[in-house]
Amino acid sequence: MRIFLAFRVFFAVLFSKPVAGSVAGLLEGPTDTAPAQEQPKPKPAPKPKQPARNDAVTLLAALQREARFVDFIKEPIEGYADAQIGAAVRDVHRDCAAVLERMFDLKPVLDAAEQSDVDVPEGFDSGMYRLTGNVTGEAPFAGRLMHHGWKAAKCDVPKWTGSDTAARVIAPAEVELS
Repeated sequence: MRIFLAFRVFFAVLFSKPVAGSVAGLLEGPTDTAPAQEQPKPKPAPKPKQPARNDAVTLLAALQREARFVDFIKEPIEGYADAQIGAAVRDVHRDCAAVLERMFDLKPVLDAAEQSDVDVPEGFDSGMYRLTGNVTGEAPFAGRLMHHGWKAAKCDVPKWTGSDTAARVIAPAEVELS
């Protein structure tokens, strides 16, 4: 088949000047007017490896380590008197607050007293305001602040340096040896 094609091209080039010019151009390679050959596409960059431990697990581990939060939540409280629960809550509350303050430096979204009148501006961010009640029409809105909201002024969750095997451990098992 290729021999037959070669004879056809040979005689076409021999007897036709335009065909000879086209074949010569093909043999010389692409020019500015000829379509460029497709370059191989670069391989996409590999996806970065997911961290072994999620920041949420790290936060929960800190709340457990410093405030015994998971122990408190998982403890069945039906058998305890309210005074006993209240005493335990005081310590857990104080220590959890310290962890959150250290890692996130929590601040109010709106610096206004609850139950005060506030304005919600036109083009407000729905991630910063949750409108309740009789929500009709277009912003700006005027209403009563029911909760000032919270935002993190920083996010300083420690990076996990442990093994992949222990990445989901909130608190290691404690074993006392005798």
